[in-house]
Amino acid sequence: MSSAAKPSACPVCGKPAEEAFAPFCSRRCADIDLGRWLKGGYVIPGRPEDDADKGPATPPGKDEPSES
Repeated sequence: MSSAAKPSACPVCGKPAEEAFAPFCSRRCADIDLGRWLKGGYVIPGRPEDDADKGPATPPGKDEPSES
């Protein structure tokens, strides 16, 4: 019993996905999606960062090596 899987829709444009570019329909849509990730268009939610989570602040000049 063989059933062909229904092609999913491209998440960028909605056209049927092509196997070569899955889950996208083309290289163009894959590149558009990558660009969105790289520019921060997609964000994974997390808890807000508190000042206490950052640790102690380093005073200016303390991370520079001393001259002898």
